[in-house]
Amino acid sequence: MSDLEGVSPLILNRMSVYLRCLRHLQEAGVEHVSSKALAERYHLSASQIRKDLAQFGDFGIRGVGYEVAGLADHLTTLLGLDESHPLVIVGVGNLGSALVRYLGFNHGAFRVVAAVDQDPEKVGRRIGDFTVRHVDELPRVVAESGATIGVLTVPAEAAQENYEALVAAGVEAVINFAPARVQRVPGVPLKNVDLRIHLEEVAFVLGQRRGNRDDG
Repeated sequence: MSDLEGVSPLILNRMSVYLRCLRHLQEAGVEHVSSKALAERYHLSASQIRKDLAQFGDFGIRGVGYEVAGLADHLTTLLGLDESHPLVIVGVGNLGSALVRYLGFNHGAFRVVAAVDQDPEKVGRRIGDFTVRHVDELPRVVAESGATIGVLTVPAEAAQENYEALVAAGVEAVINFAPARVQRVPGVPLKNVDLRIHLEEVAFVLGQRRGNRDDG
């Protein structure tokens, strides 16, 4: 994973997309693919693919293209997906409960191994293969489960304190779904995921289109 330190999130996002495409090609029995064929099949940019991959090595063979399996395995290692990343969910409301059952969080390198909440009505409830514990037990929960990534799905006003609790408990990184920005602790990667921001981006585009139609 160290090879990706300092790499922009946009490039990392594209690497993830390339990996999904390559795995799909593997399932279809494709052994080699050119950047042009990859781009045309998955609506990507051939020049962008070549530029991105060139930052991490020389993978293509002139006249043959990329070896699908080999490149997929390399990207898997590069993205740290050849290792296990256990997750602990903090807050098991509607979103937290959904994420516990979300296939993307329970497939391959990622798996939810624990969940905590402060609501007495939720503590003790069985979700999947584990029982919801009280947030006060977070240090013990992280130690027992081996969770390395914390996932925040708490109200905005509780985001900072729960983020700090996760860091204190020993997780190595945090994904924040709470509708609030938190102050990051140095050395602990933090990714904010605000679904409303993406909705507002779409609303802006739709508003611009409507405005252009009205002007016309």
